[in-house]
Amino acid sequence: MAYGSIPPPPTSAPLPTLSYTLPDERRLTCFPVTRETLPEGAGEYLWGLFNEELATGKTYPQEAPVTLPDFLSYFFGATCILGIVSSSPSSPSSSSTSEEECKSVEDPTKDSPSENITIEEAVEGRGWEECLVGCYYIKPNYPGRSSHNAGFLIAHNTRGMKIGFTLAKSYLIYAPKLGYRGSVFNLVYKTNKASLAIWDKLGFNRVGLIPAAGRLITGENGEEEYVDAVVIHKSFV
Repeated sequence: MAYGSIPPPPTSAPLPTLSYTLPDERRLTCFPVTRETLPEGAGEYLWGLFNEELATGKTYPQEAPVTLPDFLSYFFGATCILGIVSSSPSSPSSSSTSEEECKSVEDPTKDSPSENITIEEAVEGRGWEECLVGCYYIKPNYPGRSSHNAGFLIAHNTRGMKIGFTLAKSYLIYAPKLGYRGSVFNLVYKTNKASLAIWDKLGFNRVGLIPAAGRLITGENGEEEYVDAVVIHKSFV
């Protein structure tokens, strides 16, 4: 890292646990964690997902698999949000507000705190591969006067469930609470249409284009080509 280790901005209060209702009526609960509070086994599971994502050669710039210590430093160097999905649909009484929130683009930052549920309760005795459907980190992009960034990881077997969109909505709540005044994603490849669609829908702006920013795998037989990257920004103030 060009700037060395960058401390996150100070926060004045603990982050809330947020819960949303997905289109299939199950609950997605978001838990803020750090490397010190990461549940046993979750880091190893997410590390495997990350290396699977790297192997596709489509979204992250790293070419080779990363080690577990490197992954934990990368994703858990500051705050990370874990997304845990419930095993069954939620009851109407507990989901009505969140259904409205999950479908509302006009007010994407309207949050629905869960009822003091713990990670253990949300897991319901299942393995991580059954319930931990995604995560994202929030950490400084640059030191001091210009710090704002995040990176998302979604389990492949949950694509189409709106996990990415729901986690992105929670990001609009957590990032300002962590003291960030804005967000910059400096390397969203143009071929990552799902990610670009999410940020467009949530009111982020495409503020720049980096030509031929990444050599990505684009062919079925591993063919590679250079792909442009979009710089995405949103102000939280």
